[in-house]
Amino acid sequence: MIANILLAVPGIWSIALIAIVILLIFGGKKIPELMRGLGSGIKEFKKGVKDEDADLEDSKEIEDKK
Repeated sequence: MIANILLAVPGIWSIALIAIVILLIFGGKKIPELMRGLGSGIKEFKKGVKDEDADLEDSKEIEDKK
């Protein structure tokens, strides 16, 4: 079982190969823009989840008052 888990974890050469392919596809100048976009997308997602939780809490409070 442990051997199966270890086979699923990518090694250093696999990670290096993936990084090189991404660098070749997108180029050095485009990668920071992609990462910036990814970061802002994650930030918006977390904000949306937080807002949704607040909305659920507000609706529970309204139901409890009834």
